[in-house]
Amino acid sequence: MSAVTTESLKSELEVFDVPCRDDSTVDKLVELCICHRMGAYDIVLEWVAFSTTKNLTLSVDTLEQFEHEVLNKKMKSKQSFKRDEPYNRTRDIHSIQDLIKAEEEEENLLDSYCTPAKSSQKRPLTTPEHPQSKRSVALLASPGLLLSPSSFSPSVTPSQNYSQRGGKGEVVATFGAVQGTRWVGRKTPGTGIQLEQLEGPEYSLRSSYKYMFQRLRDVRNVLSEKIEELGEGLRSHFNIEEFASASLPAQDCVTVLGQICCDSNGKLNSQSVLLEEGPEHGGQCVAVDLSELREYSLFPGQVVVMEGMNTTGKKLMASKLYEGSPLPFHSPEVKMEPDEEPLNVLVACGPYTPSDSLTFDPLLDLINVIVRDRPDVCILLGPFVDAKHEQIEKAQVTETFEAIFTRCIESIIDGTKSVGCRLVFAPSQRDIHHNFIYPQPPFTLPTLSKDQAQRVTLVPDPCTLVIDGVTFGLTSTDILFHMVAEEISCGTGSDRFSRILKHMLIQKSYYPLYPPAEEVNMDYERFQSFGQMAVTPDVLLVPSEMRYFIKDVVGCVCVNPGRLTKGQVGGTYGRLLIQHSRSTEGGKRSTPCLAAQVVKI
Repeated sequence: MSAVTTESLKSELEVFDVPCRDDSTVDKLVELCICHRMGAYDIVLEWVAFSTTKNLTLSVDTLEQFEHEVLNKKMKSKQSFKRDEPYNRTRDIHSIQDLIKAEEEEENLLDSYCTPAKSSQKRPLTTPEHPQSKRSVALLASPGLLLSPSSFSPSVTPSQNYSQRGGKGEVVATFGAVQGTRWVGRKTPGTGIQLEQLEGPEYSLRSSYKYMFQRLRDVRNVLSEKIEELGEGLRSHFNIEEFASASLPAQDCVTVLGQICCDSNGKLNSQSVLLEEGPEHGGQCVAVDLSELREYSLFPGQVVVMEGMNTTGKKLMASKLYEGSPLPFHSPEVKMEPDEEPLNVLVACGPYTPSDSLTFDPLLDLINVIVRDRPDVCILLGPFVDAKHEQIEKAQVTETFEAIFTRCIESIIDGTKSVGCRLVFAPSQRDIHHNFIYPQPPFTLPTLSKDQAQRVTLVPDPCTLVIDGVTFGLTSTDILFHMVAEEISCGTGSDRFSRILKHMLIQKSYYPLYPPAEEVNMDYERFQSFGQMAVTPDVLLVPSEMRYFIKDVVGCVCVNPGRLTKGQVGGTYGRLLIQHSRSTEGGKRSTPCLAAQVVKI
């Protein structure tokens, strides 16, 4: 590079029509050229690119800004490239031999710090008769090695808190006649089991779709149709002639229909309840006074019928709250033999790794449980690659998220091959590689073989499954956690979980809360089609961060199996025995769920 002078810099500045007012500015440019080893043409070119984007004029002050934001960064990138250059350059035979010699010296140095074995001999460097790659050996050795974090994480340290957990296999919640129950599947699991979505493939969410294009008018139409549909069910159930307008002054007691909402952006309380009418009655919002109600349980988005007086047209004094009834149960066409063994169903929800490590030890333990108990059906809900994991958030992985997910699913399929159980995979909005939308389309696994595809069922979130005539409703979205923070109640005498589950069944929705939690990206047009309950499920699976439970709510067995990991320690999973031949006593329906348990991993 030739020496840079003030004349050469001025001529280059004239070429680009850059005005220079004083010599001190040119001297500063000369200094920058010398410090950063740049020619007159190169530095003027960089200055023009920098100044035009920020609309700057040439001066000593702007040149200091230019040096800080452009030239110093370029210098650092050059230095890092030079550091990496010896590792990237092409090596000849001499440099390769030097590397081998250096590695042997390092190996000898490590051996000097170790206690030698009795028959310590260095392995001869000979070519094996039947060479086999390390990867293929690892895959053949154990399906657990597929989940080794060394291939996708810089940290291979397993979680100490998880490995030292206590209470392995402890039953923490029970339901039904579990005394003497054998938690094993049929002798030939997976054969003859009918497993499909209730709505059928033509009415189910099967593929991804474009979202983030919904208009407020469309959202409003969905909510209005929900009010009208649920309101019609309430009207016919309670034999109500017609609904009045809640916003019109009236001296008599009136019956009104609307949706509960809050008068601000804060949490709902007894003083902030509003009733929003449907468009048929004007779509107005009216404040509600709950002081005369002895018993109520309300949440934002709930469609209700109230009786009360509104003498001023500004506040409804509620005196009665009507509670609807859930949908009827599914009547299966399949008939089972009376002596046929019950079906064993295992349910687990992610995350499948501890929060302080990307090792899939909890998932490996779950695979061992499946091999031991040989369930007929395994329902596994996401997240499989948790977006909230610390190493995932910091991108401390050396493999794509899709590759980690594929490795995880393949390990489950291969590890349970000897069992032959049916596998159901449901996504979660916390699965970082999948569509962040609710309702969520099912996973896609194009690499599955024909034999594997016969065992695997990919379902959306939410969905309703029919397993040998028994309906399973499931959603991996934590609706319990979201509704616990919003629901208010008085004088109900029941526990909060039972109230929330009953709300879901009465509102006929897998996510009745409106507006949804901030972490839920809702598409209301798809939600109207794929997020509603067509029937009341026999079993409702609602995994949550909240405490695990098994409850019978209006005849539906609701199960929160917990999560397989809770932070750095082990969590829980669920197992159920079901049989769809319902014995009735006095015409009363009995649940097809014979027994259920929540077990620590």
